[in-house]
Amino acid sequence: MPRSVHIIGAGLAGLAAAVRLTQQGVRATVYEATNQAGGRCRSYHDPALGITIDNGNHLLLSGNRAALGYLDMIGARDRLVGPASARFPFVDLATKERWTLHANDGRIPWWIFDRNRCVPGTHARDYLAILRLLRAAPDARIGDVIACKGPLYDRLLGPLLLAALNTEPPASSAKLAAAVIRETLAAGGRSYRPMVARDGLSAAFVEPALRFIEANGGAIIFGQRLRAIAFAANRATGLDFGDVSVPLQPGDAAVLAVPPVVAAALVPNLTTPGEFRAIVNAHFRLVPPAKLAPMTGIINGTAEWLFAFPDRLSVTISSADRLLDTPREELAALIWREVAEVAGIADPLPAWQIVRERRATFAALPREDAKRPEPQTRWNNLLLAGDWTATGLPATIEGAIRSGNRVADLIGKTS
Repeated sequence: MPRSVHIIGAGLAGLAAAVRLTQQGVRATVYEATNQAGGRCRSYHDPALGITIDNGNHLLLSGNRAALGYLDMIGARDRLVGPASARFPFVDLATKERWTLHANDGRIPWWIFDRNRCVPGTHARDYLAILRLLRAAPDARIGDVIACKGPLYDRLLGPLLLAALNTEPPASSAKLAAAVIRETLAAGGRSYRPMVARDGLSAAFVEPALRFIEANGGAIIFGQRLRAIAFAANRATGLDFGDVSVPLQPGDAAVLAVPPVVAAALVPNLTTPGEFRAIVNAHFRLVPPAKLAPMTGIINGTAEWLFAFPDRLSVTISSADRLLDTPREELAALIWREVAEVAGIADPLPAWQIVRERRATFAALPREDAKRPEPQTRWNNLLLAGDWTATGLPATIEGAIRSGNRVADLIGKTS
């Protein structure tokens, strides 16, 4: 096994790599440029609201085997909550209809024949569109394969794929859409039971991981931004953090678990995705109505998914570049009107916060997906990790953790 592994970046990919390596008895040191781990999957105390919120709302599904395995390893599986079966409440703000998609556990989807459990206005034959996506060519767009209109698309496939890909589905990669569907809708309801981190992302994914790494001989060093990597022949020989230089001894390995823009600046001639999409989240401080579901899909609104936490209501809007220049007050008022209607709340706008991530994920377009690098580089002790690498999935928690697991396994095999 390697003498030591140096992991640059304490997002989920870096943490997953460190957890897996330390579990195998490898000394892993994680360097993080900021003062907080978790990357896009973290919590923080917001002074405007006076409570702890997540920087973005993230949903896990019961078929996300890598993410759940990671939580099992760090002892945090019980920090996810969700229904006992695949149930997804929806509200259509245009028609005022409310319904709950309720899938059966097995792979044979008999729920599509039950009007009380399927998408209103759909017929069983409409769901054949899902099979067409599974057979799509690698470079096809979703809009080339299925009609991006009609009740099934408008009320299920469109919202699901927009959330998973963070890119408008018609132009998005059919290959990535198929990867999502293959592990969720096509695998039976037991694989897409929704789960959220009730007490915050950091409490589930980050803090237990940091404790696990340190308890198993690893180390986390904050406030260290990598400036350059030294190379010689076929290996990386040193890491330059400005005030501190870390030599890579024979047998040492390094993992770059940083955003693609940072990786491209550090690694010569590295091709990475270069087009990105924004995500907007809105948080409202109040105790939700008791009967409100933990998560509700919103159709024909600006808001797309509403999450109910003990001390707040939170909204996620994907592929939200169109909202980046909207004044914050105007955006908060617009979203609150929709939230109040969905939740049945008559109260005026409560304390709120808008969080905009301009470069939240790479654009899930076929041409951008083709730019995603494999974890190995031409330097035999330098590997890449992140949801933007070639995971086969869109930029999700599951993809990030699979990436971290993969580089840890590659280090073990090649050492």
